[in-house]
Amino acid sequence: MVGIDLVEIDDVREALRMHGERYLRRIYTEREIAESRGRPERLAERFAAKEAALKALRQADEAIPWRAIEVDGASLRLEGQAAELAGNRELALSVCHEGPVAAAVVVAR
Repeated sequence: MVGIDLVEIDDVREALRMHGERYLRRIYTEREIAESRGRPERLAERFAAKEAALKALRQADEAIPWRAIEVDGASLRLEGQAAELAGNRELALSVCHEGPVAAAVVVAR
């Protein structure tokens, strides 16, 4: 299965401006926050990767906590419900940002 997602970087910038720490702590793990260093484009890549992972696992309608999916460089770490959905499938990840958007593709095999 393949999942893809695009995120407007300005949307993440606005969420940071409006909600600050509350937004960060709800969506991102401590490691993701530290590695992104507050840069909206890096956070948008991670958000897109989380969405793409849910799409690849075909359970986008099931309530999975955002922090159960962690983006670590070019790989994903899953825990809890996200890990259960993945089962023994491997997930491959590619992320990027260009201009106003961040993109991610996840392949589950």
